[in-house]
Amino acid sequence: MTAPEYIQLKAYARQDGFFLSLLWAASFACYILGMTNQLMGLTAVLLAVLTPFFVASRLGRFREEGREGMISFSRSYLYVILVFFYGGVLLAVVQFLYFAYVDNGYLLGAFTKMLASEENKQLLQQYGMEKAMDESLAEMASIRPIDYALNMLTVNIMLGFLLGIPIGLWGRRKEKISA
Repeated sequence: MTAPEYIQLKAYARQDGFFLSLLWAASFACYILGMTNQLMGLTAVLLAVLTPFFVASRLGRFREEGREGMISFSRSYLYVILVFFYGGVLLAVVQFLYFAYVDNGYLLGAFTKMLASEENKQLLQQYGMEKAMDESLAEMASIRPIDYALNMLTVNIMLGFLLGIPIGLWGRRKEKISA
């Protein structure tokens, strides 16, 4: 890969990483709203599940526009990893800002309220998990906003490495398809 080709790949990956971060930020917002609205929770899951399909479609666009219809597996794999990296960094910033300045304990309070319902209390008692849940909630309360953001950044980058294989295999094309 030549230097101009690498610059082109990074430019497309940055742009598509931005769009991926918008998808993830929408999913995150729906997740937060899903604490009180089941439809929003379902929407959050749906948006998260769309991630590999979205990235695959952006890879196809890069292949057709930027690579003139041909791309190797290694180049498509690198593209996917970079898209997930750039999208993950931007999402980490969004999550940090949310937890540092907006949340004010809302998410922890929603979990506590959910676990305090009579059905969940009985379920936790039945499985002997009351103490473990109390410890988990205490642990969540002690985590700093930057820790949430960095944890999700790590998860998203690892997801890029894992999903990059099937997406890269799908997106590769050795010969230009003539119309």
